[in-house]
Amino acid sequence: MIEDRLLIWRFKSGDKAALARIYEKYKIDLLRIAIGLLNETSTAEDIVHDVFVKLAQSSDKLKLGGNLKGYLITCVANSARNGKRAQQRKQAVSLDEIGPAISDSEKPGRWIISNEELDTLNNAMVQLPYDQQEVVVLHVQGGMKFKTIAKLQNVSINTVQSRYRYGLDKLRSLLNSEVEK
Repeated sequence: MIEDRLLIWRFKSGDKAALARIYEKYKIDLLRIAIGLLNETSTAEDIVHDVFVKLAQSSDKLKLGGNLKGYLITCVANSARNGKRAQQRKQAVSLDEIGPAISDSEKPGRWIISNEELDTLNNAMVQLPYDQQEVVVLHVQGGMKFKTIAKLQNVSINTVQSRYRYGLDKLRSLLNSEVEK
């Protein structure tokens, strides 16, 4: 938190190394969240890139009230939601078009298992209503509190908690039916 405040101050003062440090510090977390929300790696990478480009362009206008990570996660979530709306207007994406998930595993056998598990989880996540999917990803992967998600989605905290609970219940049901196959 203190490092973030220092980075923001340096960034607003024109230090390009501060922006590079912010990028290095948060790019992986933001990419995971974007992939979790969109289930498409290339679009997720584009969104994260765009968020950092907009951040770089707004150094003189940036007024951060909360923490830097929360601000960046909110930017990614808003961009993902807007992208999802635009995508739904164009056409629905079939599950066959979804790219592979990223794995940090170095062992080939474990990588195959991890990839299959991630594919199964991604296929289940795609079946959730987007508002539930967004709450689950932001809370689990983004570490955001329900109160913050409620502000982001412009709904009550009870609604967010219900979306989370319903999302987990549906995921559990979908994954259990997958295991029984």
